[in-house]
Amino acid sequence: MSRGDRWLLGASRACAALAGGAVLVVLAYVTLQAGPLVLRVGLGAFTGSRWAPTAGHYGLLPMVAGTLLTTVGALALAAPLGVSYAAVTVFWARPRVAGALSSLSGLLAGVPSVVFGLWGIAVLAPRVASHRPPGLSVLTAVLVLAAMCVPTVAALSEAAFRQVPAGLLQAAAALGLGRHATLWKVSLPAARRGVATAVLLGFGRAAGETMAVLMVAGNTVQVPRGPFDATRTLTSNVALEMAYALGDHHRALFASGLALFALVAALVALGNLAGHRREA
Repeated sequence: MSRGDRWLLGASRACAALAGGAVLVVLAYVTLQAGPLVLRVGLGAFTGSRWAPTAGHYGLLPMVAGTLLTTVGALALAAPLGVSYAAVTVFWARPRVAGALSSLSGLLAGVPSVVFGLWGIAVLAPRVASHRPPGLSVLTAVLVLAAMCVPTVAALSEAAFRQVPAGLLQAAAALGLGRHATLWKVSLPAARRGVATAVLLGFGRAAGETMAVLMVAGNTVQVPRGPFDATRTLTSNVALEMAYALGDHHRALFASGLALFALVAALVALGNLAGHRREA
């Protein structure tokens, strides 16, 4: 290994350690802030459906349900759309068109979330309300989050498809496989890790989004019973109440953050476990 390679390897390891350390520092701080309240009232106090911290009610169930419904719903739309977008860009589009599609996905990935929120309020919410009020609902939040996640999934899936060895594609062509068969039988299996990573990162963006969801979800503390009901997510709950929260109310909001951290970690772990089982 050359000196340049050793320097690059060392720098990569240092950056990885720094990123991991930053996550641990944030987790430790959130845990220390929420810990006194959790130890005093117990975890069971956070599993209820009533959120009134000033009155001693810390139920996070409505926000957890809202987070899961909006995130999973958005990912159910964004994952197939993003992967399909990437497949068209890599395997079907002409070079100039492919370059334009790649640039478009990168541009959309960089659009601020507040712009998506404004689009949701101005365009989507009135159309949803025309079917069933109030318009600011789980469905609107799902559509906005899906629009935000598609560029992320598409860009990372495109990178995964471009890393498929050319020999595999040439072998598929030699066997007479068409483009569709090559995509399903060769490219997707070869790029499954990269595509799975793209989907997981899309999930992380949807679960951690605050501003756009705060603008279009309705911000009602309730367990939604359908796609047209208003809801509130864990991130929106923290953003709405942190400015004036004191004492146990302040600690309860940090508990909301800790619950979100645990939720995302659990779902990412399940995704990784499912991927390892498929490989086995």
